[in-house]
Amino acid sequence: MGVSGILRALIMGAPGSGKGTIAQRIIKDFDMKYLASGDLLRNEIAKKSEIGLKCEKYIKSGSLVPDSVIDELIFSNLQNLKSECWLLDGFPRTLEQAEKLCGRSFTPDIVIGLNVPFDVIIARVKGRWTHVPSGRVYNEDFNKPKVLGRDDVTGEPLIQRPDDQPETVLARLQLHQRQSQPIIDFFKNKGLLTEFEGKTSNEMWPHIRKHLTTLCKPVKEIKYT
Repeated sequence: MGVSGILRALIMGAPGSGKGTIAQRIIKDFDMKYLASGDLLRNEIAKKSEIGLKCEKYIKSGSLVPDSVIDELIFSNLQNLKSECWLLDGFPRTLEQAEKLCGRSFTPDIVIGLNVPFDVIIARVKGRWTHVPSGRVYNEDFNKPKVLGRDDVTGEPLIQRPDDQPETVLARLQLHQRQSQPIIDFFKNKGLLTEFEGKTSNEMWPHIRKHLTTLCKPVKEIKYT
């Protein structure tokens, strides 16, 4: 793809790897539409759309939203972005979804994989605060809220989740690794996966940005330290 072409990207990384931070920098510098599965789900529920009502029914009953409904949500949004650059986050979660994504002419130009050591993530999660209604996440060591314990947008209280204990986090990371490995292998075999290693978003970002500029011309000339 030439530097003026449309960039379609997918970002993958373990919980706490800085995926959200990197994603925000990508969409800012490359003027991309950001499709985060969790955000899309919440938006549709708030709008009380047909698919939102479907999702809400499952959530209220304590059930997981079926993959078929998530597929419908993602693919309907991608269909509306045929001529625009996009960054997909939080999808696919299964090998079958990865195969469907590529099978429906939505093959990404690049899959960005973030590799951060588990011990770094566990230490980082200890200082994490979450705004539950929106899913916004803050951290005492970086990305601090403007007012400690309060969401920047709404001013509502932030919480520290009980499942952010080190043992629980490690188990969650190991489970994520097992579940994501088939998807990683799938994109790697297709030659789409580019992995970036580091301990912080600031460490990985210059390398990610430099690589993306070989695929698409940035619209923001911003340097991060």
